[in-house]
Amino acid sequence: MDKNQKIHFIGIGGISMSGIALILKDLGFKITGSDNNSSANTEMLKNAGIPVFIGENKELVKDADLVVFTQAISEEHEELKEAKKLGKKIMERAKFLGELTKEYKHVLCVSGTHGKSTTTGMVTSCFMLDKKNPTVQIGAIHPILNSNYQVGGKEYFIMESCEYKNSFLNFFPTSEVILNIDDDHLDYFKNIDNIKASFQEFAHLLPVDGNLILNSDDENTMSIKPKKNTNIYTFGIKKEANLMAKNITYDDLGHPIFDIYYNKEFYLNIHLNILGSHNIYNALATTLLCLIHDVSKEAIKKGLEGYSGVKRRFELLGKYQDNILVYDDYAHHPTEIKATYNAVKNIKCHQNYAIFQSHTYSRTKEHLEEFAEVLKQFDNIIIAPIYPAREINIYNVKESDLVELIKKDNPNVWYIDSFDKIVDFLKEKVTDNDLVITIGAGPVNEVGIKLLKK
Repeated sequence: MDKNQKIHFIGIGGISMSGIALILKDLGFKITGSDNNSSANTEMLKNAGIPVFIGENKELVKDADLVVFTQAISEEHEELKEAKKLGKKIMERAKFLGELTKEYKHVLCVSGTHGKSTTTGMVTSCFMLDKKNPTVQIGAIHPILNSNYQVGGKEYFIMESCEYKNSFLNFFPTSEVILNIDDDHLDYFKNIDNIKASFQEFAHLLPVDGNLILNSDDENTMSIKPKKNTNIYTFGIKKEANLMAKNITYDDLGHPIFDIYYNKEFYLNIHLNILGSHNIYNALATTLLCLIHDVSKEAIKKGLEGYSGVKRRFELLGKYQDNILVYDDYAHHPTEIKATYNAVKNIKCHQNYAIFQSHTYSRTKEHLEEFAEVLKQFDNIIIAPIYPAREINIYNVKESDLVELIKKDNPNVWYIDSFDKIVDFLKEKVTDNDLVITIGAGPVNEVGIKLLKK
């Protein structure tokens, strides 16, 4: 790639776009961008010296050598239209990121319906502690990096790899992790068979002697049929695998403690600093990827045990009135919420309050009964307004549908139509040693932040 190029990003404020832009700026490219909304990411970009325009301005593309856009950008966006009119080179984000991966010797792609950001973060921590100087692109803010990216050497590119709209099929991986395969993003995939087909195609991107890491306990993942000569590694807890977690216990705060066995021989004892049995799987996948790439045992142990999580993944925001724990979790699929609930169960508290904001109307409609089934298990449930993201409500679904389903089994459920009202409700209800957790991929974390400010 020619570093004399000027690259303009349309939708630069997105978590992936912002990371790519920052990587390229650090590599010496001239970067500009625009976004419809001001955000923490756009401010971060400005502070890094990248000009960001809020809104649409076709003048921005006139001297660009390349225009990169996200799938969320409309064909009617004036910058995209102008770029086409001027005959500019135009590339969708995932395809551009794929071209960037060609610059690296080892491209480590972490995929799966759930757990991608956390596992990518764990791998990053271990590689950094082993002084392997990886380049990193992750869909969340990593606490060690204090960012969603790192510019390292050309040996390793560690990247979170999302299946939505087949984005990961644009990449050039040398090692892949498939954590799990579940029925998400049905607005695009329509059914689980199409999702599995996408992951199957992803696995076939690996070169001869590429490495494929699979979850032996996940039936959909184990249905993947790799190409001939692919190196297969498995991890799990229940079914036999190359790498297994055994003797699992939890401390008083719900942190997992377990032994790792590699090819049936004891390898490490791990005491995680993050919550939930699902993170045992993430730690196992991380360990396998590290073993394949000769990360030292000491770096793996220190990396896993010192890892405190990426932002918004069961993140402890603070304590309200000294003894009421306030957490935030990005879970937005029933399977993820179930993992969140199981983690909450392991924390000693009086009562828990779950504030759930469903992410997109299509997902709410598709998983309505599953959402109700898992949410009803919390002691108290507050339903916030649905976050539409890219959608309009053509699905005839509303928050009260979820409330009524939950209420059949748990009367302690309320729909509250604003974050400020939810904060006021919590202030009246919570008592000593309660636990509050916001759940969802939208801005529902603002509830916890506002509660702690009052």
